[in-house]
Amino acid sequence: MTSTGALSIERVDDAFVQDMLDEYGELTRTQMRHYLPRQEPRSYLYDLLADYPARGGKMLRSSLCIAMARATGASADDAVASAVSIELLHNALLVHDDIEDASDERRGTPTLHALHGIPLAINAGDAMGLLSLRPLKDNLHRLGIATALRIFEETERMAWESTEGQALELGWQRDNRVDVREEDYLKMVLQKTCWLAAIHPLRVGCLIGARGRLPLDPLIHVGFFFGAAFQIQDDILNLCPGPGYGKELDGDLYEGKRTLMIIHALRTAVADERRRLVDFLGLVRSARGPDDVAWVHALLERVGAIDHARTVASALGGAALFEFDQYFARRPVTRDVRFMRSLLTWVLQRTH
Repeated sequence: MTSTGALSIERVDDAFVQDMLDEYGELTRTQMRHYLPRQEPRSYLYDLLADYPARGGKMLRSSLCIAMARATGASADDAVASAVSIELLHNALLVHDDIEDASDERRGTPTLHALHGIPLAINAGDAMGLLSLRPLKDNLHRLGIATALRIFEETERMAWESTEGQALELGWQRDNRVDVREEDYLKMVLQKTCWLAAIHPLRVGCLIGARGRLPLDPLIHVGFFFGAAFQIQDDILNLCPGPGYGKELDGDLYEGKRTLMIIHALRTAVADERRRLVDFLGLVRSARGPDDVAWVHALLERVGAIDHARTVASALGGAALFEFDQYFARRPVTRDVRFMRSLLTWVLQRTH
């Protein structure tokens, strides 16, 4: 960045990032409440819809959308409906992900299906996915039909990318694939994580702010590098959590996920350890006991898989910073630009 002053790659001001996430997160939550129905059947449906959104979360995706819109010329009010749509769809996918992964906790509380049973949770997730379309209709009045349609098309693309990425991860687990390479993992993460976590919010925010005056495709690079770093850090935290971590410890191991660390261990472990790891991954979740999980965890540390993942995440974070600086090289360094750039590093420093 050179237009109004260079931004150095230094440790992020956590308070600044959190203040921005709180500000844009609260704006999104306030508006989202208008879309959550208060009608019957509440105990079977509408109370369930409101559960995950009420638990909080980082509000990273919605904040990115609002910040990008403001950084490229729009107001926060112009972007908040799209931010709500992103947040609703994110929570809908979390409900289904928790069922698919047989997860016990979400944001420090029992998962929706643990509280209400799988059938009602699936139905609530479906309903929340449908509900995420309502804010996009409101864009017609505020942004005009052309921009609103582009945002809808971007949403459809992101949804397909996310679904295909999820299918890859679940399929690898079902078939006990042990030939998955690091490049396969990154392709899966691009689809499953990066589109919803970063690429989509950035592109939608830019559509709202620039209305076609700025290119969208470079944001795929920014979002991929950022989103992949985010996912790898998330995988690391599942094994080595910090204070406030709200998911099941070692849950990825119980679920048999092909994380970057598992892939590294499959490639570097000695023959006997690799055979035991392959056998472990071939078990159903209920057959993976604490002792076996503890052994796998120790193996990942012994073969340097966790350190390897940290190195890859750091490199991806650096690439995200480079691409971001290239994109904003000729634009003013506003508060929102500073916030988005800080997020690229903050993601690697977070502890939950």
